[in-house]
Amino acid sequence: MSTSNNEDATTAPVSSTSNSEVDATIPVTFVSRDGSSSTTVNAKLGVDLMTVAVDNDIDLEGACGGELACSTCHCIFDEEIYDSLPEKDEEEDDMLDLALDLTDTSRLGCQIPVTKDLAGIKIRLPRDDY
Repeated sequence: MSTSNNEDATTAPVSSTSNSEVDATIPVTFVSRDGSSSTTVNAKLGVDLMTVAVDNDIDLEGACGGELACSTCHCIFDEEIYDSLPEKDEEEDDMLDLALDLTDTSRLGCQIPVTKDLAGIKIRLPRDDY
């Protein structure tokens, strides 16, 4: 039993340091589909924006679970943020063709990992009142 306690005591500081880095978050604001409200959440670094939205009860479906097989995690970004995002590939572009309220700055949330550079961004959810 003391061996188990020793192992826990030895690994605790290491995992504590790792957990702080792994658990680091940034604020991300999701603007509702009609633009009337917004919700700011703490987004964990490295997690995709679709997962952040779903985990925080934001009105973003993510029907395929991030498998790039639908467009239900469609997000709209300000142009400056859009230009700083990783390049989208042809598969994402094909899925976006199916999205409602498509704009020049539309992306699929499942394809955008949270990075420190995204701290404080606002993401508009597409209108669905067609």
